[in-house]
Amino acid sequence: MQSTAAPRANRRALTFIFVTILLDIIGAGIMMPVVPYIVRPYSADALTIGLLAVAYSVAQFFAAPVLGAVSDRHGRRPVLVVSLFGAAIGYALFGIGGALWVFFVSRVIAGFTGGNLTAAQAYIADVSGPDDRAKNFGLVGAAFGLGFILGPSLGGALAKISLTAPAWAAGGVALATATFGWLALPESLAPELRRSHPLHPGDFNPFSLLTKAMRTPKLRALFSVIFLSRFAMMGLQTNFAVYTLNRFKYTPSQNAVVFTVLGVTATVVQGFLIRRISGRHSDRWMLLTGLAVMAVGMAAVAAVPAGWMLSPAIAVLATGSGLVQPTLQSLVSKAGPAEEQGMLFGANGAITSLTAIAGPAWAGAVFDHVGWTAPYWSGALFLAAAWWAVERIDLE
Repeated sequence: MQSTAAPRANRRALTFIFVTILLDIIGAGIMMPVVPYIVRPYSADALTIGLLAVAYSVAQFFAAPVLGAVSDRHGRRPVLVVSLFGAAIGYALFGIGGALWVFFVSRVIAGFTGGNLTAAQAYIADVSGPDDRAKNFGLVGAAFGLGFILGPSLGGALAKISLTAPAWAAGGVALATATFGWLALPESLAPELRRSHPLHPGDFNPFSLLTKAMRTPKLRALFSVIFLSRFAMMGLQTNFAVYTLNRFKYTPSQNAVVFTVLGVTATVVQGFLIRRISGRHSDRWMLLTGLAVMAVGMAAVAAVPAGWMLSPAIAVLATGSGLVQPTLQSLVSKAGPAEEQGMLFGANGAITSLTAIAGPAWAGAVFDHVGWTAPYWSGALFLAAAWWAVERIDLE
């Protein structure tokens, strides 16, 4: 669709949504270094930490279609603002603690409110012309990259004050972001473009939503590519520290360096590079090139003979991912009208949440039973399969 807002208003709105997503990701990243230590007095086993992550992903899986459908009906701004207030409550619960079930409730709330990315992506689609969507969706990746760099660093620094300080800080960031959105974020979906018919129970069922989306051949193909590429990446993100410890005897600080390389590369590619090249190359070229580069990077992570080579390998992987992710989001947004953007990104969110559940499980299983490099060799094969799928898609 063509946005009714003026170009200057669109740029201002994109700035607002970038800052909103960035602060949201920083708030989540603050918690990353301290979760195991806060939970340890109640349960020291790794399974509990894993189940906390699963609780978050499962909640996000069910939240994505709900928040997407509501934003199609009532607008993006209220969904973003209310979900951020909810995130502040979830972080505060984690800071209060006191029992294991409180931590699980906290992560469920955080996962549900984390589904607000669906509304944020729909917001970007609302204010972007068809030719600008890939570069504007790159802002989401840039925000994730910066948040991934800043959040854990702030969390580690705050943990020196107290273990619960990062949780309270994350809650404060979420509250500040919600207030910022309430005061400064304009609505992107005009009333006449909103979904006219009322919501029904099927709108809140991710399985029903995915079934509906999969009936369209183009969306079925796009979601297959999204699943395969995200599946490989989620396996790496959750397994990488175990891999580097076993194979290269890496310390947490050495892992932090590699993840910083990942975040910086993703920020540069999605925040700057893709904005320069998206108008010069087709969506097909962006996808095929990005997936090929990702597959090479993933294979390099498995093949490197020395630990110092991991950072260049991760940089290659992040470069490919930086081309792939915003292009896929742009294509998903073009596959439906304005009043269905929330539904489309709700389905997209459900798919990515499934990869956050299945990807780590696969990586852990093949790491334990096949070999230390198996998650990365298999990830390269999944990315090659995604490349093959793109070759067969009619993107016009």
